[in-house]
Amino acid sequence: MAVRARQQSYIPQPPMPEQPQHQPSPQKQKKTDRQPLISGKEKVLYITFIVAVAIFAVSLLHTQGQIQTTTMEVQKIESEVQEITKKNEDLKVQVSELSTYERIWEKAKELGLTLNEKNVKVVPGE
Repeated sequence: MAVRARQQSYIPQPPMPEQPQHQPSPQKQKKTDRQPLISGKEKVLYITFIVAVAIFAVSLLHTQGQIQTTTMEVQKIESEVQEITKKNEDLKVQVSELSTYERIWEKAKELGLTLNEKNVKVVPGE
């Protein structure tokens, strides 16, 4: 019974006025004039920057190559100078050995030279 009482006490409400639902209007269309992310001027600027960096990198590598080549040439010349210096030192030692008084006196005797006391002059120095 209680259910019937509740059902009978229900009073239907008048319908609410319809609210317009938000629907996309058919007049809106997709934009066909989308702007690109990067403009033409920016593209030219980026390309110019990349080319400049590439040129800089290539010139840097070229310079490093020249420096390396020059360094190798300098090392080669230094080794030649050391060899010549060694040869010069050896030759100086040979000259000092060959120019001793005893050796010169022996060569003079072999050639038939004699010592004349009247023709000897003493030279101060070494």
